[in-house]
Amino acid sequence: MATPVALTIAGSDSSGGAGIQADLKTFAALGVYGASVITALTAQNTKGVSGIHVVPAAFITAQLDAVLADLDIGAVKIGMVAERSAIEAVAAGLRKWAPKHVVLDPVMVATSGDRLLAADAVDALRTKLIPLAAILTPNLPEAAALLDVPVATSEAEIEGQGRKLLALGCRAVLIKGGHGQGSESIDYLIDANGVEPLTAPRIATDNTHGTGCSLSSAIAAGLAKGDDLATAIRSAKAFVNAAIAAADRFAVGHGHGPVHHFHRFY
Repeated sequence: MATPVALTIAGSDSSGGAGIQADLKTFAALGVYGASVITALTAQNTKGVSGIHVVPAAFITAQLDAVLADLDIGAVKIGMVAERSAIEAVAAGLRKWAPKHVVLDPVMVATSGDRLLAADAVDALRTKLIPLAAILTPNLPEAAALLDVPVATSEAEIEGQGRKLLALGCRAVLIKGGHGQGSESIDYLIDANGVEPLTAPRIATDNTHGTGCSLSSAIAAGLAKGDDLATAIRSAKAFVNAAIAAADRFAVGHGHGPVHHFHRFY
């Protein structure tokens, strides 16, 4: 039986809660072998990002070619791609190797509020990566930033923004409601079939570092294992909700702490 393999293309979080580290933990927790292409190094902890060192585009290409020439990648998750040159390198690699599924998490701002994507790279994200994605997973502020509009405050506005993002060429959009208000956290799945709200109880915790990274990588893990997109999304949401619910078992750092990726095991 073939081993399910997923690839994360993202930045490194030196504190281990988000980025490449969160993705690899998620893959492992869900029974998927993880490979990585690192696009940037961050000097980061639970309180914020103090530095970003971007990996040269040629070396991003070298990593992509090395991994995709050898490993049977079932799904790719893309996270932080800090600069236009990195986006262009990733897009060229994906067009060259044509992996089965691409999950694009448009990482623009860290949980701490620090910007992770250069302003001139937003257009490249729109035009070069979104059309290659099976699913795009922005939160409410990211969806608004991609469209250069105010943050949606109603279900109708969220649906409208989702449809505009769909028109950019991806096959599905999951707009995450973690930044919303109320007792429930509602994500909205928008695709050719319509709009489906996915609800979960809102969990009161400050330990939410890496939630977006973990959700997108959990979706990729499901796709790598052969799940259809709807099943992968539901399983991923359940995994991340449980990881958030267990996050307060940790006492890590002095800011937004990490979620508990291995809550099933300890």
